[in-house]
Amino acid sequence: MKLYEEADVRPEVLSGELLAVLGYGSQGRAHALNLRDSGFEVVIGLRPGGATSAKAEHDGFAVLPPQKAVDGAGLVAFLVPDMVQRKLYQQIESKLKQNATLLFAHGFNIHYNRVEPRDDLDVVLIAPKGPGDLVRRQYEAGRGVPCLIAVAQDTTGNAHARALAYADGIGGTRGGVLDTTFAEETETDLFGEQAVLCGGLSELIVRGFRTLVEAGYQPEVAYFECMHEVKLIVDLLHEGGLRKMHEFVSETAKYGDLTQGPRVVDAHTSERMREVLKDIQDGTFAKNWVSEYEAGLPEYNRLLEEDLNSQIETVGKELRGRMSWLQE
Repeated sequence: MKLYEEADVRPEVLSGELLAVLGYGSQGRAHALNLRDSGFEVVIGLRPGGATSAKAEHDGFAVLPPQKAVDGAGLVAFLVPDMVQRKLYQQIESKLKQNATLLFAHGFNIHYNRVEPRDDLDVVLIAPKGPGDLVRRQYEAGRGVPCLIAVAQDTTGNAHARALAYADGIGGTRGGVLDTTFAEETETDLFGEQAVLCGGLSELIVRGFRTLVEAGYQPEVAYFECMHEVKLIVDLLHEGGLRKMHEFVSETAKYGDLTQGPRVVDAHTSERMREVLKDIQDGTFAKNWVSEYEAGLPEYNRLLEEDLNSQIETVGKELRGRMSWLQE
């Protein structure tokens, strides 16, 4: 494992360069603010009348249409949603200067060949392992969120050094920057979202809630046990892994974890996880997601509506409304 820190940075490789940040959402805003505070000249590329234009202007940035923002930029950070990156690249490709660096925060479009950059461009990845708000808050506190770094195309011979200098600019070298590849970042990120962090965890919570309600227990009590208290355990896991969780839960909870957890999440679950991973690796998931998006998101919207109107959401909204500390 190679973990890069501030001492490994060659700041001169980006010295005097104009950095264009395309997109001003969670990651875009955090990157732009951190880069500017690190001494870089930053311009924001947004479509005219975009929802975040006013916010970027209020933050003191020059906001230009993407084609103008990238004109003359030495590094262009693609921080717009995955599904719009292909069309955006086609719009700006002719304006990218020779030997510029094209930077992504997620490898989806490069790995699945939806964006095929010009041969003269450096193509790199800097993926913070945390949401944009955390990237900004940690930077302001003098710390940093760890990042992944990868190079897909190195035309100048300085692609890795330029990416690392960018990571340093957003605070990543304070937390450590780990070498990876576009393939590894993309596939593990998608798997984590689908099988564990979003899909797996939320489905486990909802099915636990339903099991208790169907058995006759009060929905409010089921919500507390299966949804509300998840944060307590996740915080322990985040802070100190399994060891800290085991240290701070009761002996009864620990025994139940060790003996009953494998009954719920078993070899069958592992097999389903391998199937999910295979679909990611062979491009099936990407193909399905692109088709769904291009069809206008009918199934996506149906499933989302189903989720948001479920009983656990109705009960949870009422209970959370009584928790004043959550509103602060």
